[in-house]
Amino acid sequence: MNATTEKRIALISVHGDPAIEIGKEEAGGQNVYVRQVGEALARLGWQVDMFTRKVSAEQETIVQHSENCRTIRFQAGSLEFVPRDNLFEYLPEFIDKFLQFQRENGITYELVHTNYWLSSWVGMQLKKIQGCKQVHTYHSLGAVKYNTIETIPVIASKRLAVEKQVLETAETIVATSPQEKQHMRSLVSTKGNIDIIPCGTDIQQFGSIDRQAARAKLGIEPDAKVVLYVGRFDPRKGIETVVRAVGASKLRESQKLQLIIGGGSTPGNSDGIERDRIEGIINELGMNDITTLPGRLCQKVLPTYYAAADVCVVPSHYEPFGLVAIEAMASGTPVVASDVGGLQFTVVPEETGLLAPPQDVPAFTDAIDRILMNQEWRDELGKAARERVIGKFSWDGVASQLSELYTQLLEQPVTPPVVQTLKQTLVKPTVKTAVEPTKQPALLS
Repeated sequence: MNATTEKRIALISVHGDPAIEIGKEEAGGQNVYVRQVGEALARLGWQVDMFTRKVSAEQETIVQHSENCRTIRFQAGSLEFVPRDNLFEYLPEFIDKFLQFQRENGITYELVHTNYWLSSWVGMQLKKIQGCKQVHTYHSLGAVKYNTIETIPVIASKRLAVEKQVLETAETIVATSPQEKQHMRSLVSTKGNIDIIPCGTDIQQFGSIDRQAARAKLGIEPDAKVVLYVGRFDPRKGIETVVRAVGASKLRESQKLQLIIGGGSTPGNSDGIERDRIEGIINELGMNDITTLPGRLCQKVLPTYYAAADVCVVPSHYEPFGLVAIEAMASGTPVVASDVGGLQFTVVPEETGLLAPPQDVPAFTDAIDRILMNQEWRDELGKAARERVIGKFSWDGVASQLSELYTQLLEQPVTPPVVQTLKQTLVKPTVKTAVEPTKQPALLS
């Protein structure tokens, strides 16, 4: 390690652009994670370059977030949005652009932190080419995801194999919760190093406004009972569960119950199709008078919505961590969440909120009503939720833990590259084109 590179880090997030507006299709928790980690590491003195794929000619190639932190976009394939399950074939071009960027700028990244399985493949190739060290964060495990959906994509077998390989070859994997680590060990591989470092949130931004001020700003009555959902329109996010749960609430007839579903959608895309489906359920249940769909909630207005809510519901079928839960908790709002994955770590039942089995509408209804019908307890839960986030989940605290990890890795001897040339290494990935039967893949052990 030399003095000029000892505080330089490449964060690679091929499909999750850290500079994009949060809430757009394919823009969620991973984008927030990479951006916030990058900016917090920069405050600690790291030179942070975040690499992602460019999806339109209008996008800037380089976005400077702060003096030491920037997003760099590479064209890989045509300049258009491509769903993540169809991106694998463009990864060799992405790597080519990465290596070209290093040459042109006189930089060699000794450490890369990859995010999601697509980026992990990029990182593994870079290890072979230049002997860099790799830290990886999954954000989602195929072995878990494919057990929660009916139609298994063609890319599934490749993803499962790559996720196993990176766990066994990266210097370390960063799990965001004990539950995620457990899933890695039981479903992916018993080999490899795993460190637990949680996701974080901005404790100054979330919690900056009180409930009554937030409601006044949004035009919500002071005595309304407000249930909030925030996130993408995606069937796996379980929005149908919260709609049906609120529809069955004991408070439905009080005229004070309100449901807010915050999230953007693009007509014709998968999220637009899901939004249409959810609106159909709202119509079917006669809930138009109590339901609001304000669209994408930008980071400027999001804290106001969290603060205005009595309860925030995170009904996902699976979440490795669940940033929405800690954003709400930081805002002093208790959470009702699915009893899965990282949500079991972030939400403490009966202390900061409640957990319910995923897709269990009666259980969600009961949990929501328990909080809405006891204002004093609701306030106690909200206060404890805020305190938990301050103590465990600030971005600066997360970045400090990552910085310590990176420093330890950079002090270790550099592994010689396995191969020396791009031509030797970058065999175009093969993706099966035949449609595979809709069945659960065998889980890797």
